[in-house]
Amino acid sequence: MDVIELLNHIDGQWAEGGGAVLVDNNPAFPDQVVARGALADESQLDRSVRAARNAAPGWAREPMHNRAAVLARAADLVDRSAEQWGAELTREEGKTLAEGIGEVRRAAQILRYYAGAADRETGAVYSSPRPGEQILVTRKPIGVVGIITPFNFPIAIPVWKIAPALVYGNAVVFKPASSVPVLAMRLTQALHEAGLPPGVLNLVLADGHIAAALPEHPGIDAVSFTGSTAVGRRMAAAGAARGIPVQAEMGGKNAAVVLADADLGWAAEQVMLGAFRSAGQKCTATSRLIVDDAVAGDFLSELTIRVKGLEVGDPMLGSVAVGPLVSQSSRAYVSQRVSDAVGQGASVIATAEDHRSGSPDGHFVTPTVVQLPGATAALWSEELFGPVLSVLGAHGAEQAFALANSGDYGLSAAVFTADLGRALDAVDDLDVGVLHVNSESAGADPHVPFGGAKRSGYGPKEQGEAAREFFTHTTTVYLRGGRA
Repeated sequence: MDVIELLNHIDGQWAEGGGAVLVDNNPAFPDQVVARGALADESQLDRSVRAARNAAPGWAREPMHNRAAVLARAADLVDRSAEQWGAELTREEGKTLAEGIGEVRRAAQILRYYAGAADRETGAVYSSPRPGEQILVTRKPIGVVGIITPFNFPIAIPVWKIAPALVYGNAVVFKPASSVPVLAMRLTQALHEAGLPPGVLNLVLADGHIAAALPEHPGIDAVSFTGSTAVGRRMAAAGAARGIPVQAEMGGKNAAVVLADADLGWAAEQVMLGAFRSAGQKCTATSRLIVDDAVAGDFLSELTIRVKGLEVGDPMLGSVAVGPLVSQSSRAYVSQRVSDAVGQGASVIATAEDHRSGSPDGHFVTPTVVQLPGATAALWSEELFGPVLSVLGAHGAEQAFALANSGDYGLSAAVFTADLGRALDAVDDLDVGVLHVNSESAGADPHVPFGGAKRSGYGPKEQGEAAREFFTHTTTVYLRGGRA
């Protein structure tokens, strides 16, 4: 296949970067170059911010239905390109082709959802205690938003930030993960082909140094970030120093709890999918499993059968269930942490049989289920971002929920039970932002809030109507006629 040329998009124009050269390789076949081009430098970041500031007032004055129409047209373009872009996503990021195409279609769905914002309520009217007056609460855009996104959902996560930012009237400076630049270019291309004015969305392909500069830039009014907890905290601190809002969706160490009355076959299927789809590279992936001791043997037997049947290899092949990790450093880190855990008393109780079809040098990690000696083991609290599931037993629901709540993270959890009372207990007792009852821990819909509790999230939630809380501010208007 031809190597794709990487370009930045600044003030409506595609432009070569002024920084170091970026080579985007296929993680299943690392010797295959997917795309190549130069990263942006600091002067191009400045130009992007200036372009966004110049474009923001005009875009904010556009009727919301006009802004929404751009998103709707972009959704059609994304949908029509789903198979091509899904294949490009798979080649540069590593998830299976079915998942890649599905993610592109989900991006179109999110664009359409936010296009619908123009037909939903945008403010409120309150009664006034004074005659001849009404109190209106209106919403206005923040201004220029810096958006920083991770590698694992290279079009879906950018869309669920950029779509609400745009429909609510903001201009955007978009810095994607440098390991997945192609899908960032495709999204930018679709929005501009759909009629987005120059400068409203600026794409900056850059390294972490440029990302760190965004919340500190005097022309940025807010930052929305998804990534590691350590970087998210630095973003939040930099935003606080300038007095600008920061929205950060950070780490997760998500638990699945299987209680004694659960449908074990169904639970095993869902836990397997939650842990190993996308090679475990989801912030909501199931990485911890807590099983009631009364059913642990039967459940783990069910799970082992399913894990053994997973095929690992070239994600472009329809038979493959698990592709590579995004980089060699990720592969090395995950493999080393599993080895360390085994050296400290953990035991491997299930692995996939592999049938590997990618390059021997591909960044593959075999899906692995590890029984830990206790909750103090590092794998119980450390986010790996790979296809590794750590297991502990529990004596009943109370202990299981306590284990699920342990640690700093509180993004997502899953509980498997046939008892409605236990399910309601889980709603009350589990401190997470997303709770699945009898389904896998991964997954989010665009019309409902998404985000974590504890150290997994900072600032307002994403998606649904919750996004409006971040991308707008309110003005309370005391409205009275001009006559005395």
